[in-house]
Amino acid sequence: MTRDNIIGLIIIAVIIIGYSIWMAPSEEERLEARRIQDSIAEVQRMQAEARQRQLEETTKTVEEQIPEMVTDGTVTPDSLDQQRLRDRMGYFSRSAIGQEELFVLETEVMRLTFNNKGGHIQTAELTEYKRFNQEPLMLITGEDDQFTFIFFSGNRNVSTENLFFIPYINNRPISDERHFTLAENERALFSMRAYSDFHSEEQPSYIEIEYDIAADNYMIDFDIRFIGMREAIAPNTTFLTLDWQQKLPRQEKSRQNELNNTTVFYKYATNEVSRLRPGRDGSERLTTSVRWISFKQQFFSTVLIGKEGMANADVANITLPEDDEEFLKIMTASINLDYDARTDNVYPMQWFLGPNNYRLFTSLDLDLERKIPLGWGFFLTSWINRFVVIPIFNYLDGFDLNYGIIILILTFLLKLILLPIAYKTYLSQAKMRLLKPEIDELSKKFPKKEDAMKKQQATMALYKKAGVNPMAGCIPMLLQLPILIALFRFFPASIELRQEGFLWADDLSSYDSILDLPFSIPFYGDHVSLFTLLMAGSMIIYTHMNSQMMSSSSQMPGMKTMLYIMPVMLLGIFNNFASGLSYYYFLANVITFGQMFIFRKFIDEDALHAKIEENKKKPVKKSKWQMRMEELAKQQEAQKKKKRKR
Repeated sequence: MTRDNIIGLIIIAVIIIGYSIWMAPSEEERLEARRIQDSIAEVQRMQAEARQRQLEETTKTVEEQIPEMVTDGTVTPDSLDQQRLRDRMGYFSRSAIGQEELFVLETEVMRLTFNNKGGHIQTAELTEYKRFNQEPLMLITGEDDQFTFIFFSGNRNVSTENLFFIPYINNRPISDERHFTLAENERALFSMRAYSDFHSEEQPSYIEIEYDIAADNYMIDFDIRFIGMREAIAPNTTFLTLDWQQKLPRQEKSRQNELNNTTVFYKYATNEVSRLRPGRDGSERLTTSVRWISFKQQFFSTVLIGKEGMANADVANITLPEDDEEFLKIMTASINLDYDARTDNVYPMQWFLGPNNYRLFTSLDLDLERKIPLGWGFFLTSWINRFVVIPIFNYLDGFDLNYGIIILILTFLLKLILLPIAYKTYLSQAKMRLLKPEIDELSKKFPKKEDAMKKQQATMALYKKAGVNPMAGCIPMLLQLPILIALFRFFPASIELRQEGFLWADDLSSYDSILDLPFSIPFYGDHVSLFTLLMAGSMIIYTHMNSQMMSSSSQMPGMKTMLYIMPVMLLGIFNNFASGLSYYYFLANVITFGQMFIFRKFIDEDALHAKIEENKKKPVKKSKWQMRMEELAKQQEAQKKKKRKR
């Protein structure tokens, strides 16, 4: 890496850090944001309590009015009591009374709990994964969660969350059993029905949610059916509203990293995938047809997929206060589904409840892999990850090696691929180093600022005569940059590294800590990452070696000091990043040291110097570009002379 490259990187880093400091909210803004979040949370809590009180009052009143119940959960009131109940629940009075029951269905990969009140999934646990503290990993917790249809019935606004559904397993009513387990390769149809007051065997009238669950799959097919609703739902209804809300639990060790990767993703029917901005609260109105909506966390997602699309939706996310150790955000989606009151309506949908795994997502052919941050904004970065890094990583993963060893092999292979570029870079640096004394002489010959153009012309002429391209060392570095960025994206997003230990690091997808500090250092954190220290230390050693190779007394004052700023800055930036990323950069630096020693051994600088001297003796043919530049320089010099005479 040449001096100019390092200066460029330092300037970029200074700009990034300066921008982050400048854009950081003030203390007043943070307090105001906290007040708004607290207010929103308080309003939601009050709304939830109000809904609960209303439900309890409704249930209590109805139970006092209608004491007799049949075994299937329907009510047999007289006409007056039925009318009173309809005043509250529309034409679903027979499904407004019941006893709340939970049904558990276990598969090879998850444990689902269904609630007959509302007919929805109340909790979802991924049994193959754990939270950062080794507690069960819950994608759906049931706490403040909501999945309900809202519509008008009998001039009343009815919500399915207040209806009691009758459960069925494989089309058979469930009697006493409450726990079901699927063996390998088994499937189950678990359905729930809420009957309207118009239901009869001859003319069925019900709302049904039927889940088709496979033992070894994170994808759940489910159909939502509104059967025989011509009289039960208002005839002027053209759409139904589906309100979906989840309170996302914290899953990872680094709360801030998880927050930065937690947001709402959505895909339009036109195949465009978009999202709400991560790390901030926000909302968006999706005015056209939507294929899927995802509440995405760092390594896991809950995705609602409409096989035939969803008409439109409003999505939002709210960050919870930092003192909430259990939950991160509240995600909401209010979805409109087209409804035809003249016929039965069936909505084929899917749930995805599982990990953000690239291979798994690509196999589903839904563009869900776009949720994994692989550098999609720059095509080279995403291509490198998709077609080089991930295939090599997955191939090595097939040998059941420790992931620290896999990263070591991956680093070695990538450096091997980049070996010709590294050789070109070193060769260019060697040539520039050999020409350094002559460049210094030119600096002495043209010491004045007004001679800068003459000095530049003389320098370029020297390079041309010696057959040295000053850009030859810069271009290889630019070619390596997309790979560096690609790996910067890959390691923190790779779920394969999650909770995988290596040496002292217990989780390569998060930071490693050899010392927890009793305080937090600005731009650094409250812990000490050893892999980050090793990475920064190796960069300092590389900088020292490189500066010795390129040293000259005529260099800019303080240049050597500036060369050491970058490792110190990266020490603070990477301290909270994935330890697998710091480990990779440390390995890359160590391998670079080895390459430098090998190149130094095999490149004969005396022979290289002799070749440069031989090139100087050859006639130099000026290119058209060089001739134009020289003519431009002459014109500028002539204009300066005219100004001096005036």
